[in-house]
Amino acid sequence: MRATVFHPRLAALFRDHLGQDVFRLEPDTIGVAGHEVADRILAARRATETERPTFKPLHGRSISRSEASSVMRTIGGDVREALKRTRPRPEDVDLSGNWPLRGHLFLRDLILGRDPYRLRILMSRNLELTPKLTWTVIAAGAALPGRVGRRNAPLTAIAGLTADATGYHERRYAMGMYRRAAAPVCFTVSTLVTNALWLGSPFDPETPNRHILYEAMRLLPPSWNILRHACPEFAAIDGRIEAGDDVLLLPLLAHRDPKLWEDPDEFRPERWENLDPDTAPGYLPFGHASERCWGRHMVMPLAELLLDLIRGSGLEVAPGQSSAKVPLVGLLGVEDVRLTKVRRAAA
Repeated sequence: MRATVFHPRLAALFRDHLGQDVFRLEPDTIGVAGHEVADRILAARRATETERPTFKPLHGRSISRSEASSVMRTIGGDVREALKRTRPRPEDVDLSGNWPLRGHLFLRDLILGRDPYRLRILMSRNLELTPKLTWTVIAAGAALPGRVGRRNAPLTAIAGLTADATGYHERRYAMGMYRRAAAPVCFTVSTLVTNALWLGSPFDPETPNRHILYEAMRLLPPSWNILRHACPEFAAIDGRIEAGDDVLLLPLLAHRDPKLWEDPDEFRPERWENLDPDTAPGYLPFGHASERCWGRHMVMPLAELLLDLIRGSGLEVAPGQSSAKVPLVGLLGVEDVRLTKVRRAAA
């Protein structure tokens, strides 16, 4: 048996609020895990620019929805080009090692390997330590003289936006957008696949990758909370929400609600044979139907590719690893999972 060790604050949410629909977390914050209340709150209004997880204002400059959509289409094109390069499936890829770092590096090189170093450095997971470190690296890269990338050299389309920027401030903004658009794709996919491997490998050969991923996102949803700042509409939806309350919606709890799921704590990918992830009550791995995550069409194909490569190479979680920690960070997942090739005796 593998033990998933949640950060104490996450463990406290399970202990104190699992199965509840609306509850007070802080003097000015209400938690919501009930799917009916969550549906009404998320349908009441769209996320504001400060509530969006990826495209918050950048250096005080607002990012319009049209610009955010355009940037996501650009990185989406780069992902599609990268996926084309993996057909037929490569046979010489070594994905053993420490996950999610190993998966992140593979995806960075697959999607962005042609880009210059001053852009690829922005994909480092070490930059997650503090926002100040991220912006220091971005500022240093933007201050370097010369164009980003050699003229006529092959670049990804997302890097092309930076190459076309003129002047320090525009370059700094474009590099910030590069980080905002590209890094979450690699972070999310590598974390999701790590979660799936930890929860379920070795997998039944007949189980589709997509069912494995849906179930991993149920038990360990990478986007485990959704913040909405106080507004009058929410108090009208439920009397337990006061006018000044922020609302924290918690898919982490809804995805394990015993009222919604049979054997909620069990990893059972076969449940998705009869469930639709777009309509299953309380299931929000990519947000609400009123405002789906723009990146979901990139996440699933890349995650399925990684699972294909891993399952085809015989890699599994190292037999000696019996526990893994889930830290309290925005992107929920187990850390430091060791993947090795396991030799199994012939039947």
